[in-house]
Amino acid sequence: MGTISRPVMTEGPVGKTLIRLTIPMVFGMIGMVAFNLVDTFYVGRLGTDQLAALSFTFPVILVISSLALGLGTGASAVISRAIGAGDHDRVRRLTTDSLVLSVVVVMAFVVLGLMTIGPVFSMLGATEQTLPFIRQYMRIWYLGVGFVVIPMVGNNAIRATGDTKTPGIIMLVAVAVNATVDPLLIFGLGPFPRMEIAGAALATVIARATTFVVALWVLGHRDKMLTLRFPGLGAVADSWKRILFIGLPTAATRAILPVCIGIVTRLVSSYGTEAVAGFGVATRIEFFALTVVRALSSVLMPFVGQNWGAGKLKRVARGVAYSNRFSVIWGGVMFGILALAARPLASMFNDTPGVVEVARLYLRIVPVGYGCYGAALLVVAALNALNRPLHAAGLSAFHMFALYVPLAVVGSNVFGMEGMFAGLAASFFGAGVAGHFLLKSEIRKESAVA
Repeated sequence: MGTISRPVMTEGPVGKTLIRLTIPMVFGMIGMVAFNLVDTFYVGRLGTDQLAALSFTFPVILVISSLALGLGTGASAVISRAIGAGDHDRVRRLTTDSLVLSVVVVMAFVVLGLMTIGPVFSMLGATEQTLPFIRQYMRIWYLGVGFVVIPMVGNNAIRATGDTKTPGIIMLVAVAVNATVDPLLIFGLGPFPRMEIAGAALATVIARATTFVVALWVLGHRDKMLTLRFPGLGAVADSWKRILFIGLPTAATRAILPVCIGIVTRLVSSYGTEAVAGFGVATRIEFFALTVVRALSSVLMPFVGQNWGAGKLKRVARGVAYSNRFSVIWGGVMFGILALAARPLASMFNDTPGVVEVARLYLRIVPVGYGCYGAALLVVAALNALNRPLHAAGLSAFHMFALYVPLAVVGSNVFGMEGMFAGLAASFFGAGVAGHFLLKSEIRKESAVA
């Protein structure tokens, strides 16, 4: 019957369980961050305009990825609770319906995305020099968006069973394919045509198509989590309702981040194209630095879901406490490393002095808040698993709209770029503190009801 035969997160020492499940996800997520860094590395060799164009695509791609991750989060939350309750038929129904829902979403985004490339990126501050490169990249990326969205939902369904190794392997396969194909298509090596930035987009689509095939095979053949039985529109609508109850607020809150990054990117663009390129390099390095905490948050959600479904709230509280302590320690370590290695890390992607200086400045200021930001990510994951998507959405909205953007704007106006980056760091502190007290209150309420 595969890995859904029994819940795997409701027994054993909490700390060891989280560590055991997080380690495979770390390698997978490092791989996915490396996926973006490989693109940045090779595109950076084409020139500053191309690198800036890739930086402009980042917020838009994150919006769509956020929607996919939102659907995946909704699927993972409801599937993990069904696993914890031992309802295997419900697991198959929810898994199948989540993938069908992702197909519907993809169809809408292909049409909408292709029609709005010019207006959207002009609004973000793209110039006449960068827009042609953006169009080359995004036209290909939008046509392959199905290979991005569906595997994200599928991997979350696999993760809900407690199997974090397989999604990690799937991610690493995508990285290997991308790293192999990227230079061939970008620079036209051997028999391949020189496609430059369009080649980076096509390599991404090819790599994601690989994950699409593997994820469907695992869910359908190995784990038997898919069903061909059609129970009627009412049953499918009920599944979609449950998934979207968590998925839509989660997608909205995840989309808030790239939207706000887009606003900050526009703010950075006032300092010049080199500043945008440097900001893009720094934010990609930042994703790499936070990979371990993001991996832990992806594990914490099914951990909380399975244990909540099994009525083990004390394990939920212990798991959250362990995770938050780890985030604070990890954030401190990353701050120290990036403060020392900022310049050589930035120089790996582009050696233009202006680009390097902006990336160096970011990496010596913003990471001071990483520990608290990681804690906020963990709180959001736990709240979604506890069926509190609006609380999770509220925390993310508070962070982005009340702290992240306003403090960046004020800091930029008063102290320039240093002030803007200091504002981003301060927003991380505020989000972490607010999230700690919010989740503590919700767990106390759940325990009182139980």
